[in-house]
Amino acid sequence: MTAVPRPYIPVARPHVGEAEKRAVMDVLDSGQLAAGPRVEAFERAFAAYVGAKHAIAVNSGTAALIVALQAHGVGPGHEVITTPFSFIATATSIIACGATPVFVDIDPFDLNLDPEKVEDAITERTRAILPVHLYGHPARIAELAELAEDFSLALIEDAAQAHGAEHAGQRVGTFGTGCFSFYPTKNMTTGEGGMITTNDDEIARRARIIRNHGQEVRYRHDLFGLNWRMQDLNAAIGLAQLEQLEAWTGARIANAARLSSLIRGFETPRVREGDRHVFHQYTIRVPSGRDRLQQQLHEAGIGSAIHYPVPIHRQPIIQQLGLGDGSFPVAEAAAEHVLSLPVHPGLEPEDIEYIAATLNRLRS
Repeated sequence: MTAVPRPYIPVARPHVGEAEKRAVMDVLDSGQLAAGPRVEAFERAFAAYVGAKHAIAVNSGTAALIVALQAHGVGPGHEVITTPFSFIATATSIIACGATPVFVDIDPFDLNLDPEKVEDAITERTRAILPVHLYGHPARIAELAELAEDFSLALIEDAAQAHGAEHAGQRVGTFGTGCFSFYPTKNMTTGEGGMITTNDDEIARRARIIRNHGQEVRYRHDLFGLNWRMQDLNAAIGLAQLEQLEAWTGARIANAARLSSLIRGFETPRVREGDRHVFHQYTIRVPSGRDRLQQQLHEAGIGSAIHYPVPIHRQPIIQQLGLGDGSFPVAEAAAEHVLSLPVHPGLEPEDIEYIAATLNRLRS
């Protein structure tokens, strides 16, 4: 008898079910396709989930970063301190505002912005600190919030990968101005979309104006803004997904714990005491031969990904800043060794065992 091939295990898998399909059809039947009541309902629900006073829906995580920066007055001549180890949008959103990203190396523990290196990078031109909660692990956000307060700087949290992550029982996106993404591979999705969270009434007001062509009153444009609005179709999907987010997060955390208990010979993800890591990515560190290992995993039917193979300061678009190799050694080392494995809620127990057993066999 011929053995049945094992199904391929993707590194990420969006979860879209009947609730999302019904929600979309309800919007289509209503005729209200642009921003409307579903967007407002999604904003209220997401603000409650995060624990923020306000949530402002936009059409991507990148839009959330740009609008949040603009709402804080970041513009030409300003500097924003951020990490060199993230997706490019973290830096290009700063550039889109006319400001300059100033990179600071990362903490080797969790690969997030290192607060101990931030103060030395602050100048009279610094307007904000923009940490990333990479892979779903909170940055050392309380320390960064204290620095921002001490120097009267805005704190913009790139929480694109960290829906529901917590530090000391407080959810990310509430220490400063939070920016979330709902791209299909994120822990929850709206198809495309983003959200800004804040407890500051004025920042919320400005963000709502900026996302809508800079108008608070129709055809009166007080601030510079573009069309960053979310549509009701996306918000309807988001409302359905938000109801399931905690269950999915619990599955991710359990899957990560099981993987870490089984994998041998690799450095598995660390979780700082008192933090809730929501495992957007389960990322191991491979001491050598990562590319070959990734190919072998693919041949064994296991998806994987490298987040991120090129630090931001080495990207061609950032060459203008004149930052060469060796500028941020921790970030550069991370880029050479990280490898993300499947951890999504769609995994079955036998999938987790197969992933770990395959890794252990390839490492031996």
